Amino acid sequence: MNRIVGLETEYGCLVGDLSEVPETIRRVRDWVFDGHRHGLIDLHQRDWDEPAGNGGFLLNGGRVYLDMGHLEYCTPECRSLLDVLRYDCAGDRMILDALKKLRLDHTTSFIRNNVDHYSGATFGCHENYLVRRNAPLSETNVQSLLTFLTLRMLYTSAGRVGTTMAAEFRGDATRPGRDDTFQISQRADYINNDLFEWVQFNRAIINTRDEPLADPRRYRRLHLLHGDTSVLPATLLLKVGTTALVLDLLETDQMPAMILDDAVGAFRQLSHLPDGPWTVALADGRTIGAVDVLKEFWSAARRQFFGRDEETDHLLKIWGDALESLESNRGALVGRIDWITKKWLLEQFMAREGLDWSDAWLKSQDLEFHQVDPAKSLGLALAETPEPWKIADAEIRTALESPPKDTRAAIRSHAMRQLIGKGLPYHLDWEILGVEGGNALPLPDPFETNASRVDEWLAECHEQSGSGPRKPRQGPIRFPG
Repeated sequence: MNRIVGLETEYGCLVGDLSEVPETIRRVRDWVFDGHRHGLIDLHQRDWDEPAGNGGFLLNGGRVYLDMGHLEYCTPECRSLLDVLRYDCAGDRMILDALKKLRLDHTTSFIRNNVDHYSGATFGCHENYLVRRNAPLSETNVQSLLTFLTLRMLYTSAGRVGTTMAAEFRGDATRPGRDDTFQISQRADYINNDLFEWVQFNRAIINTRDEPLADPRRYRRLHLLHGDTSVLPATLLLKVGTTALVLDLLETDQMPAMILDDAVGAFRQLSHLPDGPWTVALADGRTIGAVDVLKEFWSAARRQFFGRDEETDHLLKIWGDALESLESNRGALVGRIDWITKKWLLEQFMAREGLDWSDAWLKSQDLEFHQVDPAKSLGLALAETPEPWKIADAEIRTALESPPKDTRAAIRSHAMRQLIGKGLPYHLDWEILGVEGGNALPLPDPFETNASRVDEWLAECHEQSGSGPRKPRQGPIRFPG
């Protein structure tokens, strides 16, 4: 990929007694950081809702913390599609290890979904894409990006049983959600804006908060929260890969001028049409097939980037095949696209058991699709991952223990390993590291990989704090940028 990407996954937790959920989640969190098993716990308060001890950074460069009652895992900064998959899977593996070691694996399940069928609450999978600050964010380009992010749902969504009252109608008892249906997206019912800054009560397709977690003169961060958590590897990699490619089009000012008349309306409407027809209204008055619009983005990306590297060529081939199958043979996408796979599976189950979509049993099976345990997951049992995107179990284990070598996650991880046992009160964040009484070590460039300067920084911190042997100063530490 031509950029840094990271995912944040909030997990659902299933236990027999709902009152045990908070304590179970805390036990899993504590196991991760006990004895520095996988990381270093925060020693400082990060925000009003993140007190000291709420979470911490991992030795693989990622992060785990508690967010609004959910266990959340953040991947480290990744530069390749396969690294995104490896480190995403590492979060699942870490949770499974914790459940087994804590002897909770027979009574507790963690799931990768976005809807609480009992309360109607939603929790998310946030995508983060580094974007160059000089990207041409014209009105046409931004609206075209909004179109792509809306319509990509046809191959990136996870599907769900039932509906939820639309956000602007919350509290209106005359507009209840429905249980007797299946829809494409888990998040569509909760999105009520196209662009907005705050994420909790006015969820938007594009979050406009300008928080780059990097040098703000050079970068911005596209923070997306409208997408579903992916189960199947092919869905996850299509979601991340095609979005990264479209951002390449944006940065080179090659975006197709395709603008929806009403992005939020189209998002919700399409979600409730799993069997089609998938047509959308454009701002210029035309009505057009949603897949035809997506093909415009695919064609533009192919013209600009085919032959750039092997990863891009594989992605373009799999993306193109998926768009063709959406139109002519959706059955070919079983095992590759989450919502199509789930719908097919549940329809087989209903036919065998003589059920319809209103049966509560369907919601239970819906959740089983999202189990993080491969031995229990109905989704992973059907996975048909394209050969270029298959990863070995050993790669996931390595990703749990070690950071990517080609991003600043390697620097953060090295620093953390050096801090263990040193007795220095530390402060860790994505773009800066610090210890009490010493100068901070800024990490403004997410592409930097030079971990050697950590050792000089820590030696100077020891000297400044008086906690280690003094040594002659070799001159100022110089940082890039």
